[in-house]
Amino acid sequence: MKISFNSSIEEISKKEWDSLVNVVDYPFLKHDFLKLLENTSCVGAETGWIPLHISISRDDELIAAMPLYLKSHSQGEFVFDHSWANAFYQHGLDYYPKLVSSIPHTPASGPRLLLKDGENQKELFSLMKEGVKSIAKKNNISSWHILFPEEREINFYENSNLSIRKNAQFVWFNQNFKSFDDYLDSFRARHRKNVKKERSKIKKQDLVIETFSEEEINYDLLDKFYKFYLSTNIKRSGFSGYLTKQFFLNFPSNLFKNLVIVLAKKKSNNEMVGGSLFFKDDKNLYGRYWGCIEEFDCLHFECCYYQGIEYCIKNKLRRFDPGVQGEHKIKRGFSPTETYSAHWIADDRFREAIDDFVIKEERHINLYLEDAKKLLPFKSS
Repeated sequence: MKISFNSSIEEISKKEWDSLVNVVDYPFLKHDFLKLLENTSCVGAETGWIPLHISISRDDELIAAMPLYLKSHSQGEFVFDHSWANAFYQHGLDYYPKLVSSIPHTPASGPRLLLKDGENQKELFSLMKEGVKSIAKKNNISSWHILFPEEREINFYENSNLSIRKNAQFVWFNQNFKSFDDYLDSFRARHRKNVKKERSKIKKQDLVIETFSEEEINYDLLDKFYKFYLSTNIKRSGFSGYLTKQFFLNFPSNLFKNLVIVLAKKKSNNEMVGGSLFFKDDKNLYGRYWGCIEEFDCLHFECCYYQGIEYCIKNKLRRFDPGVQGEHKIKRGFSPTETYSAHWIADDRFREAIDDFVIKEERHINLYLEDAKKLLPFKSS
Protein backbone atom coordinates (compact mmCIF):
# COMPACT_ATOMS: atom_id res chain seq x y z
CA MET A 1 0.00 0.00 0.00
CA LYS A 2 1.14 3.53 -0.75
CA ILE A 3 0.21 6.65 1.22
CA SER A 4 0.46 10.06 -0.44
CA PHE A 5 -0.05 13.66 0.66
CA ASN A 6 -1.45 15.63 -2.26
CA SER A 7 -1.01 19.38 -2.68
CA SER A 8 -4.17 19.55 -4.82
CA ILE A 9 -7.31 17.47 -5.07
CA GLU A 10 -6.58 17.34 -8.81
CA GLU A 11 -3.62 15.04 -8.07
CA ILE A 12 -6.22 12.41 -7.16
CA SER A 13 -8.50 10.85 -9.77
CA LYS A 14 -11.96 12.42 -9.67
CA LYS A 15 -13.57 9.11 -10.60
CA GLU A 16 -11.79 7.22 -7.81
CA TRP A 17 -12.27 9.93 -5.15
CA ASP A 18 -15.97 10.27 -5.90
CA SER A 19 -16.40 6.50 -5.87
CA LEU A 20 -15.58 6.71 -2.15
CA VAL A 21 -17.70 9.83 -1.53
CA ASN A 22 -20.77 8.61 -3.41
CA VAL A 23 -21.31 5.95 -0.79
CA VAL A 24 -22.56 8.75 1.49
CA ASP A 25 -23.62 11.51 -0.97
CA TYR A 26 -22.09 14.22 1.23
CA PRO A 27 -21.80 17.30 -1.04
CA PHE A 28 -18.83 19.00 0.63
CA LEU A 29 -16.46 16.08 0.03
CA LYS A 30 -17.14 15.74 -3.68
CA HIS A 31 -14.08 16.15 -5.86
CA ASP A 32 -15.62 19.04 -7.82
CA PHE A 33 -16.46 20.95 -4.65
CA LEU A 34 -12.94 20.67 -3.19
CA LYS A 35 -11.50 21.53 -6.61
CA LEU A 36 -13.75 24.60 -6.76
CA LEU A 37 -12.40 25.84 -3.42
CA GLU A 38 -8.84 25.46 -4.70
CA ASN A 39 -9.39 27.00 -8.13
CA THR A 40 -11.27 30.07 -6.90
CA SER A 41 -8.81 31.10 -4.17
CA CYS A 42 -11.05 30.07 -1.28
CA VAL A 43 -8.18 27.88 -0.09
CA GLY A 44 -4.46 28.07 -0.81
CA ALA A 45 -1.31 29.54 0.67
CA GLU A 46 -2.72 33.08 0.69
CA THR A 47 -5.71 31.97 2.80
CA GLY A 48 -3.77 29.80 5.25
CA TRP A 49 -5.56 26.64 4.03
CA ILE A 50 -2.94 24.67 2.11
CA PRO A 51 -4.28 21.40 0.61
CA LEU A 52 -2.44 18.25 1.64
CA HIS A 53 -5.10 15.59 1.07
CA ILE A 54 -4.31 12.03 2.15
CA SER A 55 -4.72 9.16 -0.28
CA ILE A 56 -3.91 5.48 0.09
CA SER A 57 -3.67 3.22 -2.94
CA ARG A 58 -3.09 -0.45 -3.54
CA ASP A 59 -1.93 -1.57 -6.98
CA ASP A 60 -2.62 1.97 -8.25
CA GLU A 61 -6.24 1.82 -7.03
CA LEU A 62 -7.49 4.39 -4.48
CA ILE A 63 -8.80 2.56 -1.40
CA ALA A 64 -8.85 5.31 1.26
CA ALA A 65 -8.73 9.09 1.46
CA MET A 66 -9.19 12.00 3.80
CA PRO A 67 -9.31 15.78 3.27
CA LEU A 68 -6.32 17.48 4.87
CA TYR A 69 -5.06 21.06 5.08
CA LEU A 70 -1.96 22.66 6.53
CA LYS A 71 -3.11 25.62 8.62
CA SER A 72 -1.29 28.73 9.83
CA HIS A 73 -4.30 29.97 11.85
CA SER A 74 -7.65 28.73 13.20
CA GLN A 75 -10.01 30.83 11.11
CA GLY A 76 -12.86 29.21 9.21
CA GLU A 77 -12.82 26.07 11.38
CA PHE A 78 -15.54 26.79 13.98
CA VAL A 79 -13.93 24.51 16.56
CA PHE A 80 -12.22 27.08 18.71
CA ASP A 81 -8.73 26.22 19.95
CA HIS A 82 -7.23 29.65 20.61
CA SER A 83 -6.66 28.77 24.28
CA TRP A 84 -4.62 25.77 23.14
CA ALA A 85 -2.51 27.98 20.87
CA ASN A 86 -1.95 30.44 23.75
CA ALA A 87 -0.84 27.61 26.04
CA PHE A 88 1.74 26.52 23.47
CA TYR A 89 3.08 30.05 23.12
CA GLN A 90 3.27 30.55 26.88
CA HIS A 91 5.57 27.54 27.01
CA GLY A 92 7.76 28.73 24.15
CA LEU A 93 6.28 26.36 21.55
CA ASP A 94 4.61 26.98 18.19
CA TYR A 95 1.03 25.78 17.75
CA TYR A 96 1.03 26.69 14.07
CA PRO A 97 1.39 25.16 11.59
CA LYS A 98 -1.12 22.43 12.35
CA LEU A 99 -3.01 19.91 10.22
CA VAL A 100 -6.78 19.93 9.86
CA SER A 101 -9.09 17.34 8.30
CA SER A 102 -12.14 19.46 7.66
CA ILE A 103 -14.23 21.14 5.00
CA PRO A 104 -12.94 24.74 4.85
CA HIS A 105 -15.38 27.35 6.15
CA THR A 106 -18.10 24.70 6.54
CA PRO A 107 -19.10 23.54 10.05
CA ALA A 108 -21.33 20.73 8.78
CA SER A 109 -20.90 17.30 10.36
CA GLY A 110 -20.25 14.49 7.92
CA PRO A 111 -17.82 11.73 7.00
CA ARG A 112 -14.12 12.49 7.11
CA LEU A 113 -12.51 9.07 6.60
CA LEU A 114 -13.37 7.68 3.15
CA LEU A 115 -12.90 3.96 2.50
CA LYS A 116 -13.58 1.59 -0.34
CA ASP A 117 -16.17 -1.00 0.62
CA GLY A 118 -14.65 -4.00 2.35
CA GLU A 119 -11.40 -2.31 3.37
CA ASN A 120 -9.98 -2.51 6.90
CA GLN A 121 -10.73 0.79 8.62
CA LYS A 122 -8.32 0.25 11.52
CA GLU A 123 -5.41 -0.72 9.29
CA LEU A 124 -5.83 2.16 6.86
CA PHE A 125 -6.38 4.83 9.49
CA SER A 126 -3.33 3.57 11.37
CA LEU A 127 -1.32 4.06 8.17
CA MET A 128 -2.73 7.59 7.82
CA LYS A 129 -1.88 8.40 11.42
CA GLU A 130 1.70 7.20 11.04
CA GLY A 131 2.04 9.24 7.87
CA VAL A 132 0.76 12.35 9.63
CA LYS A 133 3.14 11.77 12.56
CA SER A 134 6.04 11.46 10.13
CA ILE A 135 5.38 14.72 8.27
CA ALA A 136 4.60 16.47 11.57
CA LYS A 137 8.01 15.50 12.95
CA LYS A 138 9.86 16.59 9.80
CA ASN A 139 8.04 19.95 9.55
CA ASN A 140 7.56 20.96 13.20
CA ILE A 141 3.78 20.55 12.96
CA SER A 142 2.13 20.62 16.37
CA SER A 143 -1.06 18.64 15.86
CA TRP A 144 -3.78 17.09 13.69
CA HIS A 145 -7.46 17.96 14.10
CA ILE A 146 -10.41 16.10 12.57
CA LEU A 147 -13.33 18.54 12.73
CA PHE A 148 -17.07 17.79 12.56
CA PRO A 149 -16.80 14.06 11.79
CA GLU A 150 -20.08 12.20 11.81
CA GLU A 151 -20.95 10.62 15.13
CA ARG A 152 -20.38 7.03 14.01
CA GLU A 153 -16.67 7.82 13.46
CA ILE A 154 -16.11 9.07 17.01
CA ASN A 155 -15.65 5.77 18.84
CA PHE A 156 -13.17 4.70 16.20
CA TYR A 157 -11.05 7.85 16.64
CA GLU A 158 -11.20 7.48 20.41
CA ASN A 159 -10.03 3.86 20.13
CA SER A 160 -7.20 5.15 17.92
CA ASN A 161 -5.95 7.25 20.86
CA LEU A 162 -7.15 10.63 19.64
CA SER A 163 -8.61 13.14 22.09
CA ILE A 164 -12.35 13.56 21.54
CA ARG A 165 -13.87 16.99 22.05
CA LYS A 166 -17.61 17.55 22.32
CA ASN A 167 -19.44 20.74 21.45
CA ALA A 168 -23.02 21.89 20.87
CA GLN A 169 -24.89 22.89 17.74
CA PHE A 170 -28.57 23.50 17.00
CA VAL A 171 -30.18 21.13 14.51
CA TRP A 172 -33.76 20.73 13.26
CA PHE A 173 -35.18 17.21 12.95
CA ASN A 174 -38.11 16.27 10.75
CA GLN A 175 -40.69 14.26 12.67
CA ASN A 176 -42.58 13.40 9.49
CA PHE A 177 -44.33 16.75 9.48
CA LYS A 178 -46.90 17.19 6.71
CA SER A 179 -46.66 21.00 6.51
CA PHE A 180 -45.24 24.00 8.34
CA ASP A 181 -48.58 24.40 10.13
CA ASP A 182 -48.35 20.77 11.20
CA TYR A 183 -44.88 21.54 12.56
CA LEU A 184 -46.16 24.57 14.46
CA ASP A 185 -48.88 22.41 16.03
CA SER A 186 -46.08 20.74 17.99
CA PHE A 187 -45.27 24.12 19.66
CA ARG A 188 -46.68 25.49 22.88
CA ALA A 189 -49.14 28.30 22.20
CA ARG A 190 -46.89 31.24 23.12
CA HIS A 191 -44.01 30.07 20.92
CA ARG A 192 -46.35 29.20 18.05
CA LYS A 193 -47.77 32.73 18.21
CA ASN A 194 -44.27 34.25 18.13
CA VAL A 195 -43.28 32.33 15.00
CA LYS A 196 -46.49 33.31 13.21
CA LYS A 197 -45.91 36.92 14.19
CA GLU A 198 -42.37 36.88 12.79
CA ARG A 199 -43.48 35.31 9.52
CA SER A 200 -46.36 37.77 9.11
CA LYS A 201 -43.87 40.66 9.14
CA ILE A 202 -42.51 39.58 5.77
CA LYS A 203 -45.78 40.30 3.94
CA LYS A 204 -46.31 43.51 5.91
CA GLN A 205 -42.95 44.79 4.60
CA ASP A 206 -43.99 44.21 0.96
CA LEU A 207 -41.67 41.21 0.60
CA VAL A 208 -42.09 38.02 -1.40
CA ILE A 209 -39.92 34.94 -0.84
CA GLU A 210 -38.93 32.60 -3.68
CA THR A 211 -37.09 29.29 -3.36
CA PHE A 212 -35.01 27.73 -6.13
CA SER A 213 -33.41 24.28 -6.24
CA GLU A 214 -31.87 21.72 -8.57
CA GLU A 215 -32.80 22.47 -12.21
CA GLU A 216 -34.02 25.97 -11.24
CA ILE A 217 -30.50 27.01 -10.16
CA ASN A 218 -28.51 29.15 -12.59
CA TYR A 219 -25.53 31.50 -12.56
CA ASP A 220 -27.70 34.61 -12.54
CA LEU A 221 -29.18 33.52 -9.20
CA LEU A 222 -25.71 32.75 -7.83
CA ASP A 223 -24.47 36.17 -8.93
CA LYS A 224 -27.43 37.85 -7.22
CA PHE A 225 -26.80 35.93 -4.04
CA TYR A 226 -23.10 36.78 -4.04
CA LYS A 227 -23.93 40.51 -4.01
CA PHE A 228 -26.01 39.98 -0.85
CA TYR A 229 -23.31 37.79 0.71
CA LEU A 230 -20.61 40.37 -0.03
CA SER A 231 -22.68 43.30 1.24
CA THR A 232 -23.43 41.67 4.59
CA ASN A 233 -19.82 40.56 5.18
CA ILE A 234 -18.48 44.02 4.40
CA LYS A 235 -21.02 45.65 6.74
CA ARG A 236 -20.35 43.24 9.58
CA SER A 237 -16.58 42.97 9.51
CA GLY A 238 -15.07 44.84 6.60
CA PHE A 239 -14.12 41.39 5.27
CA SER A 240 -15.37 40.16 1.89
CA GLY A 241 -16.10 36.67 3.23
CA TYR A 242 -14.47 33.27 2.91
CA LEU A 243 -15.97 32.59 -0.52
CA THR A 244 -14.86 34.59 -3.54
CA LYS A 245 -17.02 35.82 -6.39
CA GLN A 246 -15.31 33.25 -8.61
CA PHE A 247 -16.60 30.50 -6.30
CA PHE A 248 -20.19 31.40 -7.18
CA LEU A 249 -19.63 32.16 -10.86
CA ASN A 250 -17.64 28.96 -11.45
CA PHE A 251 -19.80 26.64 -9.38
CA PRO A 252 -19.94 23.28 -11.22
CA SER A 253 -23.32 22.90 -12.88
CA ASN A 254 -23.34 19.18 -12.03
CA LEU A 255 -23.52 20.20 -8.35
CA PHE A 256 -26.55 22.48 -8.82
CA LYS A 257 -28.58 19.51 -7.58
CA ASN A 258 -26.96 20.08 -4.18
CA LEU A 259 -28.03 23.74 -3.92
CA VAL A 260 -31.08 25.56 -2.61
CA ILE A 261 -31.31 29.35 -2.95
CA VAL A 262 -33.90 31.48 -1.14
CA LEU A 263 -34.32 35.04 -2.42
CA ALA A 264 -36.44 37.90 -1.06
CA LYS A 265 -37.77 40.64 -3.31
CA LYS A 266 -39.98 43.68 -2.96
CA LYS A 267 -43.44 42.95 -4.27
CA SER A 268 -43.89 46.50 -5.54
CA ASN A 269 -40.94 46.56 -7.97
CA ASN A 270 -39.43 43.03 -7.96
CA GLU A 271 -36.12 44.34 -6.57
CA MET A 272 -34.09 41.54 -4.98
CA VAL A 273 -32.97 42.58 -1.48
CA GLY A 274 -31.54 39.49 0.24
CA GLY A 275 -31.39 35.76 0.52
CA SER A 276 -29.78 32.59 1.77
CA LEU A 277 -27.91 29.71 0.21
CA PHE A 278 -28.16 26.10 1.39
CA PHE A 279 -26.51 22.85 0.39
CA LYS A 280 -28.31 19.52 0.50
CA ASP A 281 -27.99 15.82 -0.02
CA ASP A 282 -30.65 13.12 -0.07
CA LYS A 283 -31.26 13.31 3.70
CA ASN A 284 -29.96 16.65 4.98
CA LEU A 285 -30.17 20.38 4.41
CA TYR A 286 -27.10 22.42 5.34
CA GLY A 287 -27.54 26.15 5.88
CA ARG A 288 -24.52 28.39 5.99
CA TYR A 289 -24.63 31.59 3.92
CA TRP A 290 -26.82 34.68 4.10
CA GLY A 291 -26.79 38.27 2.93
CA CYS A 292 -28.91 41.38 2.22
CA ILE A 293 -28.51 44.85 0.80
CA GLU A 294 -31.31 46.36 2.87
CA GLU A 295 -32.41 45.56 6.41
CA PHE A 296 -35.88 44.14 7.06
CA ASP A 297 -37.40 42.94 10.32
CA CYS A 298 -37.21 39.12 10.66
CA LEU A 299 -35.98 38.59 7.09
CA HIS A 300 -32.94 36.68 8.35
CA PHE A 301 -35.16 34.30 10.35
CA GLU A 302 -37.42 33.76 7.34
CA CYS A 303 -34.69 33.11 4.77
CA CYS A 304 -32.28 31.17 6.95
CA TYR A 305 -34.61 29.10 9.17
CA TYR A 306 -38.30 29.03 8.26
CA GLN A 307 -37.80 28.59 4.53
CA GLY A 308 -35.26 25.86 5.23
CA ILE A 309 -37.72 24.04 7.47
CA GLU A 310 -40.44 24.33 4.84
CA TYR A 311 -38.09 22.94 2.21
CA CYS A 312 -37.21 19.95 4.41
CA ILE A 313 -40.87 19.19 5.10
CA LYS A 314 -41.85 19.48 1.44
CA ASN A 315 -38.94 17.33 0.25
CA LYS A 316 -38.95 14.88 3.17
CA LEU A 317 -35.41 15.68 4.30
CA ARG A 318 -34.68 14.31 7.75
CA ARG A 319 -32.37 16.93 9.18
CA PHE A 320 -31.55 20.64 8.83
CA ASP A 321 -28.15 21.78 10.10
CA PRO A 322 -28.18 25.60 9.92
CA GLY A 323 -24.56 26.20 11.03
CA VAL A 324 -22.81 26.90 14.31
CA GLN A 325 -23.84 28.99 17.30
CA GLY A 326 -27.03 30.98 17.77
CA GLU A 327 -29.15 30.16 20.80
CA HIS A 328 -31.99 32.09 19.16
CA LYS A 329 -32.48 28.97 17.03
CA ILE A 330 -33.80 27.01 20.02
CA LYS A 331 -37.09 28.93 20.20
CA ARG A 332 -37.63 28.16 16.53
CA GLY A 333 -37.34 24.42 17.09
CA PHE A 334 -33.66 23.67 16.51
CA SER A 335 -32.58 21.10 19.11
CA PRO A 336 -29.29 21.38 21.02
CA THR A 337 -27.22 18.55 19.56
CA GLU A 338 -23.75 17.16 20.13
CA THR A 339 -20.98 17.75 17.60
CA TYR A 340 -17.49 16.34 17.80
CA SER A 341 -13.87 16.76 16.86
CA ALA A 342 -10.85 14.46 17.26
CA HIS A 343 -7.31 15.64 18.02
CA TRP A 344 -3.79 14.26 17.91
CA ILE A 345 -1.10 16.35 19.65
CA ALA A 346 2.55 15.65 18.87
CA ASP A 347 3.95 16.79 22.23
CA ASP A 348 3.25 14.16 24.91
CA ARG A 349 2.92 16.74 27.69
CA PHE A 350 0.36 18.82 25.84
CA ARG A 351 -1.46 15.70 24.70
CA GLU A 352 -2.07 14.77 28.35
CA ALA A 353 -3.12 18.35 29.20
CA ILE A 354 -5.59 18.48 26.30
CA ASP A 355 -6.97 15.06 27.22
CA ASP A 356 -7.69 16.46 30.67
CA PHE A 357 -9.14 19.68 29.19
CA VAL A 358 -11.65 17.95 26.90
CA ILE A 359 -12.84 15.66 29.71
CA LYS A 360 -13.55 18.63 31.99
CA GLU A 361 -15.04 20.66 29.13
CA GLU A 362 -17.41 17.84 28.23
CA ARG A 363 -19.02 17.99 31.68
CA HIS A 364 -19.90 21.64 31.04
CA ILE A 365 -21.11 20.89 27.50
CA ASN A 366 -23.39 18.13 28.80
CA LEU A 367 -24.89 20.47 31.41
CA TYR A 368 -25.35 23.18 28.78
CA LEU A 369 -27.11 20.76 26.42
CA GLU A 370 -29.39 19.61 29.22
CA ASP A 371 -30.33 23.18 30.17
CA ALA A 372 -30.71 24.34 26.55
CA LYS A 373 -33.13 21.51 25.75
CA LYS A 374 -35.45 22.87 28.44
CA LEU A 375 -35.90 25.99 26.30
CA LEU A 376 -37.27 24.16 23.28
CA PRO A 377 -40.75 25.38 22.25
CA PHE A 378 -42.40 21.99 21.90
CA LYS A 379 -45.35 20.70 23.87
CA SER A 380 -44.58 18.18 26.58
CA SER A 381 -44.54 14.59 25.38
